[in-house]
Amino acid sequence: MQFVVLATDKPGSLALRERTRAEHRLHLRNGDPHRVRVLLAGPTFEQSGQRMNGTLLVVEAESIDAVSRFVADDPYVRAGLFERIDIRPWHCGLGGIEAAVPDPMADPR
Repeated sequence: MQFVVLATDKPGSLALRERTRAEHRLHLRNGDPHRVRVLLAGPTFEQSGQRMNGTLLVVEAESIDAVSRFVADDPYVRAGLFERIDIRPWHCGLGGIEAAVPDPMADPR
């Protein structure tokens, strides 16, 4: 089953996000022991498109409880970055997850 996770940063927390980002990205790449597979992931931005202000994940897991445990273990969550986190069951209605290919030039952090 697929789920979308939308998290919004607390105001003024960009420095915390930057300090924790590398550890967060490692967590996303290793879904064990939660058995969660991250299909798509990336930051959201303020209206100007210049400053990160949240996170969007599309994940695959057996249950919303598994996703909740995975999110609770995220370094961003443990550091207190987020003001709000929404987890919802999701189904791709247009396009396809298979078509989402990571950008080989993207910053690996």
